[in-house]
Amino acid sequence: MNLWMWLLLACLLAYAWKLMGYLVPASLLRNPRMSRVAGTMTIGLLASLTIVNAMASGQALVLDARLGALAAGGIALLFRAPFLVVVVAGAGAAALLRLAGWN
Repeated sequence: MNLWMWLLLACLLAYAWKLMGYLVPASLLRNPRMSRVAGTMTIGLLASLTIVNAMASGQALVLDARLGALAAGGIALLFRAPFLVVVVAGAGAAALLRLAGWN
């Protein structure tokens, strides 16, 4: 199969998976345990995606300015800074670290 067939198959599978969500009984969705599990999974997936994007380049582990940007954003979050300040702090830290030669 060529690339376009794989892409169409992936789209169809993703759409079918979303449609299956309508088959979940409402009583299951109202369950407090299910809400807690869904919330915990979301946080875990977002945290792992953030770490992978900050520390990986292909198959290699890379320590570069992205890690400093993540740390600066984390410190801004600890001080309960608004979201825009967190983003600017991370971008500024990355820019300064790259300027200093830490690529």
